[in-house]
Amino acid sequence: MTAFAFYLFALSAIAGGLFTVISRNPVHSVLWLILAFLSSAGLFVLLGAEFVAMLLIIVYVGAVAVLFLFVVMMLDIDFAELKAEMARYMPLALLIGLILLMQLAMAYGAWDAAEGAAGQLAQPLPADRHNTEALGMILYDQYFLLFQLAGLILLVAMIGAIVLTLRHRTDIKRQDVLAQMYRDPAKAMELRDVKPGQGL
Repeated sequence: MTAFAFYLFALSAIAGGLFTVISRNPVHSVLWLILAFLSSAGLFVLLGAEFVAMLLIIVYVGAVAVLFLFVVMMLDIDFAELKAEMARYMPLALLIGLILLMQLAMAYGAWDAAEGAAGQLAQPLPADRHNTEALGMILYDQYFLLFQLAGLILLVAMIGAIVLTLRHRTDIKRQDVLAQMYRDPAKAMELRDVKPGQGL
């Protein structure tokens, strides 16, 4: 049953990734991407990494993929024009893809496992420690500084993206808080004595 579930999830992940790339409809492409994420989560469950599987479902399926779906459905994008422009750069893209595949092949050919790595991977976790606890001990104990630096890099990247895309438009009326705080009530208000039956 485990082998059947592994092949089922593996084939689903491969099919989802393939149809994500070759699908003509962007909405269908996002739905195939969600299938690939769910299949990958199933593979993580089979490996005993339930925390990573739930993280994949909650973060990627529940947030990132749904955000992609909303953006694709709400923006009026001319995909025919984008594909026409993308066809001009197809030779360069194929060349870059070929170089990346060659680099991956070279890295796989030169890769070798460290001494004792197989023995450490074969050792099961203690019965009183869950894999989520072990992952937390690694992140927040051994690699705490690197983990915090990674979060700082993401924060700087987010601030940089906001600064680069922020455009101040002059035709938009914005709130000036200091002008509202320092205003003179005597100049801001005017009392009028309106007689009954007389309009303003």
